[in-house]
Parts: sequence; structure tokens; C-alpha cells
Amino acid sequence: QVQLVESGGGLVQAGGSLRLSCAASGRTFSSYAMGWFRQAPGKEREIVAAINYSGGTTHYIDSVKGRFTITRDNAKNTVYLRMNSLTPDETAVYYCAADAAVRFVQNMCDTEIDYWGQGTQVTVSS
Repeated sequence: QVQLVESGGGLVQAGGSLRLSCAASGRTFSSYAMGWFRQAPGKEREIVAAINYSGGTTHYIDSVKGRFTITRDNAKNTVYLRMNSLTPDETAVYYCAADAAVRFVQNMCDTEIDYWGQGTQVTVSS
């Protein structure tokens, strides 16, 4: 069993930055690929970024490339999402997710996730 707890969300102006953190319980954190998803009101949940077990491979959706950075610290059982140059349409609840079975992080999808965090609200004002 893995529990995920996100933090770091909040209100930021357009063009601003936030860093989300996701702390995982349990001793097997390093055996999971990790991802950040988001869901805006009235929209489907989408993956934003993913990182493999060691942190050596990452994947981003095109709209965040160059602005968002996903990293992990296996010694601290934590995964991070640094978000720069935020835009109002990126207002959403951001979720941390753990996937034990995905082979390639670009294939991570919400139907195969083993564990979800409770989500953290990110609001970007114009």
C-alpha cells in the first residue's frame, strides 16, 4: 500500500511559478513510476508529466515542455513538479500518481494507475 500526499498548490498570477510536492509512504517508492495529472472543471483528466523509477527518464505533454520539470528524490520518497510561466487555462486540480507496471513513462495513463493522491488545487489568475 502506498499513500500519496500532495502539497504546494495555491493561487498564482499568470506567468508565475509553483512547485508541487508529492510525499509517498511505504518502502517501495522507488519501484513505482510517478506521474502528475491535472483535471480542470468540465474537462477530462490529463497527464502532465511522468518520471521513471530511477528518475532517469521523463515525459511531458507538449504544452508544458520547457516550462514544467518533474523530478524525484527516492531517498525522501518524494516527487516534484516545478511549473513556470503558468497560464490561466492551467487552473486545475493536480494529482500525483504511482504506476508499478508501466514500462515506458510516455505510456502512463490514468486507467492503469495503482495509487492516487488526493489532489492539490492550482489556480492561475489573469
